[in-house]
Amino acid sequence: MSDLSAQNSSLVIGEGVTFVGSISAPGRASINGSVTGEVSVADLQIGPKGSVTGNINAQVIDVHGVLAENIVCHDHILIHRSGSVTGSLDYSEIEIERGGQFKGQMTQHPVGQVQGKSSTKPRP
Repeated sequence: MSDLSAQNSSLVIGEGVTFVGSISAPGRASINGSVTGEVSVADLQIGPKGSVTGNINAQVIDVHGVLAENIVCHDHILIHRSGSVTGSLDYSEIEIERGGQFKGQMTQHPVGQVQGKSSTKPRP
C-alpha cells in the first residue's frame, strides 16, 4: 500500500497528457507530458519527454526535457544533458550538464532574493 500523505502534495502529468491552464501545488510537480500556462510549485521536475511553457515559479527546477518562456527559480535550477531552457530566467544557482542547452536572458540573484514576475512565492 502506498503512503497517501507523501502523494497528496505531488502532481504528475504523464507522458501523452496535454494540460493548458494554471498549476499551483505546495510540493513536487513531475511533468512528463505537455503543460502550457502558469506553474507555481516548490519542486518542478521535467522528464525527458516533458515540456513546460509559460510563467514558471519554483524553488527548485530539474530539467531533462523542455522549459520555456518566463522562469523564476528561487533556489537551484539543474539543466541535464537532454534538457533545453529558453526565455527569461531569474535564479540563485544554476547547473548545466555538458550537452544541456540554455538560450535567452538569465539574471542571477543572491539566494533568497530572487524577484520574479509572479507575486506568489512557493512554500519551501
